[in-house]
Amino acid sequence: MKIADLNQLNLDTSLPSPKGVALALLELCKQEDVTIGEITKLIQTDPALSGRLVQRANAAKITTRSISSVAEAVSRVGLSAVKQLAMGFSLIDQYRQGPSTGFDYQAFWSHSLLMAIAMQELGKVARAAPPDELFSCGLLMRIGRMALATVYPEKYTEILKEQPSDIDLSRLEQIHLHTDHNELTAALLVNFGFPPIFIECIYYHEDPDASSFSDGSRPYQIVQLLHLGKQIADFALSGDSVRNQKIAGLLFLGGKIGLDTKAFGTFIDQIIREWHAWGKILKIPVVSLSQPFEKMITAAAPRVDQEDNAHLLRILLVEDDVTSAILTQEILANTLGHTVVVCGNGQEALTQAVDFLPNIVITDWMMPVMSGLELVKSLRATEWGQHLYVIMLTGVENEDEVIKAFDAGVDDYISKPINIRAFRARLRAAWHYCQLQESWERDREQLKRFAAELAVTNRKLEYYALTDMLTELPNRRSGIAALEGTWSVANRSGQLMAIMLLDIDYFKKINDVYGHAIGDKVLKEVAAIFRKAGRKGDMFCRLGGEEFLVVCQLGTANASAVVHFAERLRHLISQQKIDVGEEHIQITISIGVAIKESSIGNTDQLINAADKALYAAKHAGRNRIFIAYNKKIIAAPSNSGHSSPEA
Repeated sequence: MKIADLNQLNLDTSLPSPKGVALALLELCKQEDVTIGEITKLIQTDPALSGRLVQRANAAKITTRSISSVAEAVSRVGLSAVKQLAMGFSLIDQYRQGPSTGFDYQAFWSHSLLMAIAMQELGKVARAAPPDELFSCGLLMRIGRMALATVYPEKYTEILKEQPSDIDLSRLEQIHLHTDHNELTAALLVNFGFPPIFIECIYYHEDPDASSFSDGSRPYQIVQLLHLGKQIADFALSGDSVRNQKIAGLLFLGGKIGLDTKAFGTFIDQIIREWHAWGKILKIPVVSLSQPFEKMITAAAPRVDQEDNAHLLRILLVEDDVTSAILTQEILANTLGHTVVVCGNGQEALTQAVDFLPNIVITDWMMPVMSGLELVKSLRATEWGQHLYVIMLTGVENEDEVIKAFDAGVDDYISKPINIRAFRARLRAAWHYCQLQESWERDREQLKRFAAELAVTNRKLEYYALTDMLTELPNRRSGIAALEGTWSVANRSGQLMAIMLLDIDYFKKINDVYGHAIGDKVLKEVAAIFRKAGRKGDMFCRLGGEEFLVVCQLGTANASAVVHFAERLRHLISQQKIDVGEEHIQITISIGVAIKESSIGNTDQLINAADKALYAAKHAGRNRIFIAYNKKIIAAPSNSGHSSPEA
C-alpha cells in the first residue's frame, strides 16, 4: 500500500489535526504507563466531549442501566475508541467551514457521520471488528478529502467542478496535487495512531478489489464493510431518482453479509434514525428520506402493467354455430383485443388445446361429436387442463343445468345472446384468475429453485462452518470435534494418539513490516505444506491467528513416530521462502507435542500439555520441538544445533 509521507507533501499548518483536549489525549495515550483515571480527568475538562462520550457509551446498550459517569463511559467504550472519538469530534468542531468555496464542509461531515453510524451497526452484524472502533473508522475514513480542500482550496474547487466519481477524483488529485485523498487519509490516520489494519483497509475502501486481501481474512471482511458503509451514506445523501438506481446494489451487498431484503430494510432505517439523533448532538445537518427504505424497495420493484397483460390472454373458442362463432370471435379479438382460436366441436378443441395452450376456454354446451360438458370433463382429466378457466355458453339459464355444468368443472357461464358489457366483466374475472394461476406457477418454480439452492447453500454453510476460509484447512470447531472423536476411539481401542500445536515464529513482525496481505500469503503457503505433508489419519486445523492444531492417530505405532513427523514438518517449513517483490521471507515454526497418557484425563488437559510444550519451544529460541511427556516438558532430540532466525 502506498501511503504519502506528511513531510514530503510539504503541507502547511492548515492540515487537519486534533486540537485542545483531543490533542492532549492523543499525546497522553502515547505514554505506556497512562491510567484510566488520568484520561478521565482530562476528558472531564471538556464538557462537550464528556457529554458526547456518555451518549456514545449509552448508545452501545451493553447493559440496560444508563450511565452518567465519564469514568464508566471510558471503561465501557474502551481507550482506543475514546481516543478516536475525541479526534473525530474535535475535527468536526474545528472544520465546520473552510477556505474551499467548492467543498461543502457541512455535507462532508454529514456523510462522514452517516458512514460512522453505518459502520457501527455493520460491526454488530458482521463482528469483524469492535463496533466502536468501526464508528471511528467511518467518521474519519475520508478525512483526506477535507484535508485537500483545506490545504489547496482553489485547486480543489476546480477539481470538484468536474464532479467525477471517487476513482476519477483520485486520478485527478494525483494529476493536479501529486497525491490523493486516500493517501492523505492514510497518512493522517498514521499520525493519529490508528491501528495499521484499519488504515490499510480504509485506503482501499473505495475499490476493495484492488486490495488483494484474501477472501475470508479479517482485512478482507473489514474493507468490504467499509465499502458498504460508504455505499449506504452515498445512497442516503443522493436524490430520489439516484436512490432508486442504488437500491439493487445495496441489497446485493447486504445479502453478502447475511441480511435478506426485509432485514436489510429494517437495518437501513435504524441507521437513518441513529444518524438523525447524532446529527442533533453534533449540530450536523442530516437528510430526511421521503419514505422508509423498506417501502423504497417495494416501490422500486418492477411492476407488470396489468392492462397490457389483459390483452395477452389466449382464448380457445368452441362453437359449432358458424354465425355465433364469428360474432363471438369478433367481440373477443377485435373489440376486446384477445388472441382467439376457433374450433367447431369438443374433439377438435382437445387437439388444438395441446398446441395452443389457452388461458381460457369458452365453449358452447350443445355440439356434435363431443359436447361442451364432455370437453370440460376431458380437459379436467389432464394435469394441465385442471388449471384452465372454462366459460360455458348457454341459451338456457335453467338452475339444474347450470349446477350440472359447474359440477362438470365449468368456472362461469354466459347466456346467449352475448351482452358485451357482461362478457367483458366475466373475462376480467377470468383474467384475474389467470394472473393468480401464473403467479402461483412462478412461485412454485421459484420454490423449487429455492429448495435446490437451499440444499447447495446448506452444504456450503456446513463447509464454511467447519473450514477456515483463508487457509482452507478445517477451522477450530472442526479440529476440536476431530480431537474429541479421536480421543473417544483411542479410549475404546487402547490405541495411541497425540496432538501437535504449531505456531509460526515472529508472525506479528511479518504483518507489521510487510502488511496483512503478505501475512495472509504466509498462512496460506504454510497450510499448503501441511496438506502435502500430512499422513493418512492426521488432521490439520487452524485454531486462529498463526496457530495450528494437528490431531494424530498413531494406532499401534511407537509414540516417537509423531516426533519424527513433527521434525519433518519443521524442516519443510524452514526450507520455505515467501517472495515479497525482490525480498524473500524465511519462515519457521515452533511445535509443542503432547502424547495421550493415563495421567491426562480429557482433551482439554491434552491441549494444555501441548500448549506448555509449545511455550517452551518458543521460550528456548523458536524453530524447535518440545514434548509434554510423563508430566515433564522436554526438548525433542532433533532440536540440537537449530538456529532461530527472525523473519
